[in-house]
Order: sequence, then structure tokens, then C-alpha cells
Amino acid sequence: MTMSGRQCGDCTLCCKVMAIEELAKPVNTWCAHCKPGHGCLIYLNRPAECRSFACVWLVNELLGDHWKPNQSKLVLTTSDDGLEVRCDPGFPDAWRKEPYHSELREWAISGEALDMTVVVVVGQRMTLVTPEHEFDLGIVGPDERIVRELEGTKVVNATVAKASDLEQ
Repeated sequence: MTMSGRQCGDCTLCCKVMAIEELAKPVNTWCAHCKPGHGCLIYLNRPAECRSFACVWLVNELLGDHWKPNQSKLVLTTSDDGLEVRCDPGFPDAWRKEPYHSELREWAISGEALDMTVVVVVGQRMTLVTPEHEFDLGIVGPDERIVRELEGTKVVNATVAKASDLEQ
């Protein structure tokens, strides 16, 4: 069910790049219940997290058709901080190809003033995309946070820190 009228159709990339806790399915492996290119074999009984999930392409009709995940090899999701771009691990450079790379950079520019980030996830590695730079953050664990060093609204450096260290 989407607001845009778009449907998944033959796209199943979220079934690969997203973790599904209820099924103990890790990121970047096909779900055992997915028939790639066709859909979910347990669709009527799929977990709640699958029922509630919708990628940005599905819900935002302003996003061009070229962003459909099975075409772009990228699943766009939102987070509290901004946009997350999850690459199909079989196409780790998909986000660097055009028109995707230019559009990600444009979103980083418009997001900078709003304190919103654009983070690309390839395998377990994360890259923070800013208007001027791409900060390779390496593997960011679930207990870690991205720390941005700002000059005004401009990101001049990015590092990773343990969440517990930031709370002190």
C-alpha cells in the first residue's frame, strides 16, 4: 500500500539489503522466502517489519523511475538523521554512477542547511556524502554513531564514536 501508486512489482532488492529481525535474516543476503525478481513466497504471512517497510522510491513520486531499486541497485530509506542509500553488495559502485551520484550530492547540498545527512551503505561500510566530500567511515557498528565536525553548517570532518562515549 503506497501513497504514490507505485508498486514493488518485480523489485525484491529490499529482501536482500535489509535485515529482518523476526526471521533472523542478516543484511546483504537474500531472504529465504524471497524469489528474486518475483516476490515473497510468504507474502500473506510475512513479518510485520516487512509489511510496514516501504522504500523511498515506493512512497515518493518525486523520485524518478530510474531510482527503482532493481534498476538503480540502490534501496533508499529514511532515518532520523536523513537519507540512507543501501547498495546491492553485488553492485558496490552503483551509487557512484550517474545520474545517482549527482543526485546524491544535490541532496547532500540541500540537506546541509537542514542538518540532514546522506549516508551510503555498501556491505557493512558507510560513507557520509557531503557537498564537498565523501567521508569513508569504514564499518559502523550498531552501538556506534557518526560524529560530524561542523564549521557553520559545513561538514569539515566525520568520524565514528561509541554511542556510550557520546552520552557522557
